[in-house]
Amino acid sequence: MPHYLVAIHHPDDYDPSTEDEAMIEEISSLNREMIAAGVRRFAGGLGPAGQASSLCAQPDGTVLLTDGPYLEAKEHVGGFWILETADRDEALAWARKAVTACRAPVEVRDIFHKPAAAKD
Repeated sequence: MPHYLVAIHHPDDYDPSTEDEAMIEEISSLNREMIAAGVRRFAGGLGPAGQASSLCAQPDGTVLLTDGPYLEAKEHVGGFWILETADRDEALAWARKAVTACRAPVEVRDIFHKPAAAKD
């Protein structure tokens, strides 16, 4: 079955303290529902984008390490689910529930999986 990333987007200045008990319970309830349906493979929240580290290969072969997110943007991924569903429509149905529970925009992306080559 295909896998999908369901990513929650937060504004760059998102304050997690704004998450009230009702919102936390709705997200927890959605997680329990995903687990019971057998579609949730992994879920997690991410720290603030401002605390990220970005690495980029340089032409001379060195790696440049910088503080902050790779892309300067007004919003960043704040959390995500990895779902295994029958098809994209089912992933979108779960994403609709995530929009409501998280009170934030959600993005759904296919996860491409290519098995590792067998060793000789």
